[in-house]
This record gives sequence, structure tokens and C-alpha cells, in this order.
Amino acid sequence: MRKLIKLSRSDKIRMRSPDKVKKVHLTGIKGVGMTALATYYQDMGMFVTGSDVPEAFVTDEILKKRNIGWSLGISKKHVKLGFDLLVTTAAHGGLENEEVKKAKQLKIPVLTYAEALAQASLEKETICVCGVGGKTTTCSMLSVLLDTAGLNPSFLVGVGNIFPLGVSGRYVKEGRVFICEADEYAVSPGVDNRPKFSLLKPKVIIATNIEYDHPDIYPDFEKTKETFLQFFNKLGKYGYLLADADNKNTIEVAKKSDAYLITYGFEKSADYRIKKVKYAEQRTSFDLYIKKKRLLVENLTINVPGEFNIRNAVAAFAVGDLLGVEQEILVKGLRRYLGCRRRFEEMIFYKNARFYDDYAHHPSEIKATLQAAREWFPKRRIVAIFQPHTYSRTKALFEQFAQSFADADVVALMDIYASAREKYDPTVSSKLLTEGVHKYNKNTHYVADQKTTVAWVKTNVKAGDIVLTMGAGNIFHLYDLLKKNPVK
Repeated sequence: MRKLIKLSRSDKIRMRSPDKVKKVHLTGIKGVGMTALATYYQDMGMFVTGSDVPEAFVTDEILKKRNIGWSLGISKKHVKLGFDLLVTTAAHGGLENEEVKKAKQLKIPVLTYAEALAQASLEKETICVCGVGGKTTTCSMLSVLLDTAGLNPSFLVGVGNIFPLGVSGRYVKEGRVFICEADEYAVSPGVDNRPKFSLLKPKVIIATNIEYDHPDIYPDFEKTKETFLQFFNKLGKYGYLLADADNKNTIEVAKKSDAYLITYGFEKSADYRIKKVKYAEQRTSFDLYIKKKRLLVENLTINVPGEFNIRNAVAAFAVGDLLGVEQEILVKGLRRYLGCRRRFEEMIFYKNARFYDDYAHHPSEIKATLQAAREWFPKRRIVAIFQPHTYSRTKALFEQFAQSFADADVVALMDIYASAREKYDPTVSSKLLTEGVHKYNKNTHYVADQKTTVAWVKTNVKAGDIVLTMGAGNIFHLYDLLKKNPVK
């Protein structure tokens, strides 16, 4: 194995000093990435304001807890002289929204979220996690792990909360490590189609899995893989690339890179190899070997389900190992991790059934989440309620979606949650997808909107069921409706 990662400050460019950026406005502040940025900026000593739609978000709680206020709606009246910086989300028109235009009129500097993330990363040694699934969880695990090790990591993770850290974005001046998700999606769709992660300067990259996920940006899978390879090559010969050995696409691309490659997974050839997995009492344990033969840790335990989370945990463990963190601390850090918002998050006990919520919105993520539920609850009936996200993804991956619910006993499909970045497409719908899923799972139902879904739940969910709500839209609002509709 190559020598340990050495942290230094010799080659870094300093971020603009917070004493020069005293007041910042975030357009679309309630998005998970933007809220993380808001708390990060607040830690730097900046005064943070924002604006967003009235709809409730999973981030509202953290913003209120941190006393970060926001205005309702996206309007030019929210942008005034006195702001030192405006950061805009890719939603709500991105660089074309009226708050951005007003800021430019007033000569207030404007950054996209991707640019703000890249700027924040320049001050420290950046560890990036990329891939279609696992970015958020792996970043969260690594943040908790390095926090446990006393390395004072700074991090920006696009999730509502990380347990037990209590935030998803944090800046620590003394720490040398910065952890973030590296997204292959566009900086500002239609205006700046560069991949978001092309702006980052990583020292370490964790690549979870490479799949075809953004047909509105990438014409085919080969273009997606080419984009990931370009990102890997930013590491050069002195960077570290940790790749999931179980994902053939990831390994195919990783082996073409110039970076120093370290693999992890169940595959026999993996540098960090997983063996002897056990599930008991909603805990997951496994043995970890290094270089095929030597037992590194026996009975390593995590508090989240699924083989995909085992791989995420091992990726985080491997980075900590390369940083020289003692194994006892790594084990303690992984045990300390309690999950994050919308990642197999236990929500309510309703009709004597347990409900969990997950962000899964790609066929591979749905399969992995349902498999995890089956592993943790082998004798329970699994009910999957899914809200597809975007017409373009649903259409491009229609057959893969249709086949992704094999581990569910019952499937319910809500209407497609349309992204603001795309137009209505009458050639694809959840009614059509219901017919597609029904070919592989006969117990499949179309439930339309949230109101009718609540009525379906009250009629069809049984005592003892494990219910999984999945999707990247607003499906989590079901829980507010369920709480208002108790079972009589």
C-alpha cells in the first residue's frame, strides 16, 4: 500500500477572507446543498440571509435552529445594496432568475452553488465523493468518523441533517480536511453545462458507482463515463482514487485514470475486502480484510442497513486509515454514525407499521434500498411507495425502473415529480410506469397525488409492514398528511 496521505498547506489557494465577505444572500436557501452552505458561511462569521418558496423543506428545522432567516419567494426585491455576495441554486431559473439579475445590476458578485462549493474547498485538502448513489451517506460517515478522530473536518453535504453532528455543513478553521459531494450534473443547466465536479480540486476521490443518470445533460452512458474519467484525472499521479470494486463501470473508468487506485468491496481482488456480513437487531456487522489476506477488523458494526452502506462505510474507513487514524477510532467513528435525513430514515409508526423514508430515485438505488429492507426485515411484508423524479430520467430509464421493485411485496407509484428545469412530457407518466412495473410485480398500484396516496395507505398498509417511501421530490410531505389523518 502507498504511504499515508500527508496533509499540507503549501499548495492551496486561500478562499476570500470572511472579513471581506460579511453579508451573503442565498437564493434557494432551503435546498439541502444551500442550507449546508448557509451554516458553513455562518461558521465563517458571515451574516447569512436567503429566499425560497413557501413549501416546507427538510432543511427548515436547521435554518430555524441556527437563526438563519429567509424571505418567501424568489424576487428582486430581496436583493439590496449591502450584500457582498449572492449564491444561487440551479433551481428557480438558476443564473436566469430575477434575484441574480438584480444582483448583477447592483454589481454584487454572483456565484452558483457549484462555484461556491469549489471556492470553499480551495482552503483545505479536499476529499470528494462522486457517483450516482452513496455520495451523501459516504460523506456523512466520513465527516462523523474524522470528527471522532479529532481532525476537525469541514464539510458541505447535500442532506437535511447528519446524525449525530446536527448539521450538514460546517467550517472549522483549525482543521485541514474538507469533505464534499462531487456531482456530475451541470453547474447551471442550459447556461453553464460544465459538470459541477469539474470546478473542484480534489486530493482524494471516492467513487461509489457510475451509472447513467442525467439524460437531460449527457446524450449517452459513454459520455457520462468520459466525464467521470476527466474528473479522476484531476488527481494526477499524486492523488488517491478509492473505487468500488463491485461496480464494473466504476472499475472500468478508474483503471484508465493516472491516479493511485485503491479498491474496496466484496470483490476478491479488492484492497479493502468485505467478508462475513451479518444482520441482527437492526445492526449490520462484517469482517474487513486488507490486501486479500490480512484480517484488519473483525465484526465491524454500523447502524445502517444494506450492502451498499457496508461499502460506503469501508470507503470512509479506508480514507481514515490512509490518514493514519487509529483503527480503534475508525471503528468507534463508524459506530457513532446514526444516519442522515432521507437515507433509510425511520419516520413514524402508523397502523402498527414502520415507515422509512429514502432519497432513492435511480433504479440502482431503489434496488439497493429494497434489498437493504429485505435483509434487515426478512420476515416482514415490504411496501414500496415511489415518486419518480423528472420526466427525462423516467423516460430514459423506464425499463430499468420497471424491473427495480423485485424485493417489494407491494408497490405504489405516485405521479412524476417534475423538475423546474424541464417541460411536461406527455409520452411518459406514472400510469405507464405502473403498467411497466406490473409486468414484474403483480401487486403494483397507481396512487396519483399525495391525498390519494394517504387514502391508499390507510386502506392497504397492514400491521407489521415495513413501508418505504422513496424519491427525490416532495414525497416526504406524506408524513405531515399521515400525522393529520390518524387511524380511527
